[in-house]
Amino acid sequence: MNESAAAPKSALSFEVQRQVRKSLTGRIKTGAVSRSGMAVKVTVMVLLALSLLAFFTFDYKDIDFADAVRGTLTNAATLFAEPRLKYSTATAVLYQLFVTFCLGILSTILGAVIAFFGALLCARNISDPRVSAVVKSVVAFVRAVPTILWVLIFAVTAGLGSVAAVSGLTFHSAGYLIKAYAESIEEMDYGTIEALKASGAGFWQIVFQAVLPSSISYMLAWTFMRFEINFTNAIAMGAAAGAGGIGYNLFMAGYFYFDLHEMGYLTYVIVLAVILLETAATKIKAKVK
Repeated sequence: MNESAAAPKSALSFEVQRQVRKSLTGRIKTGAVSRSGMAVKVTVMVLLALSLLAFFTFDYKDIDFADAVRGTLTNAATLFAEPRLKYSTATAVLYQLFVTFCLGILSTILGAVIAFFGALLCARNISDPRVSAVVKSVVAFVRAVPTILWVLIFAVTAGLGSVAAVSGLTFHSAGYLIKAYAESIEEMDYGTIEALKASGAGFWQIVFQAVLPSSISYMLAWTFMRFEINFTNAIAMGAAAGAGGIGYNLFMAGYFYFDLHEMGYLTYVIVLAVILLETAATKIKAKVK
């Protein structure tokens, strides 16, 4: 009797709530108005207004937009439709691509090793809260500084070259991966850690018997993602830090020679390399899981 009486009551309550959510136009409101949502909308509107203001008030120095568009399309057609080498050879390009690959993988491996031990100090479920707070503050600062700036900082002492590039990439990679690894460790079941502690297991036994087996797939995924980032950064460092690699060839073709045909060839090589790396990383991660 009580259940049958409760059903109409709950149905009536639901109907009342539905009617209350209706606006004056008869439409049902699907989302509630919040301060954060309103702040986002206001920010977007302000940025849009500033963009339009800048567009109409910018000094274009009598640029003919029609000629600029035609020139851009012509250059794009030359870049992507007519790729060929003039100042380099295919063997030299592949070698420079290998150099860039080595820069990316070396900085990723060094950063991952540092990040693993840093994450053990950063994860709240296995580390002291005060130590975790300090490490997270330092890591946040490291991540806030762009990679190129870290490379230039190391270039002051090591000079422009591969050493400064690898050092800067490693430093920023470690800050990036410490946060990722720590979050992976914090997501594991704390009951497993408590059970090992109750059985008398030490810190490193907990790490290698509980933490690492449960987090290795996530860590590997983050590591491959960082390697892809380091590979693209190594291309930029080839020109900015004098580290060599295919990025330096691309810089010379675009700035020194200004050969769009060679730039297009190098661009296709880089895109193909990134696709192959992504395919290989996907297959490796699938086997590890």
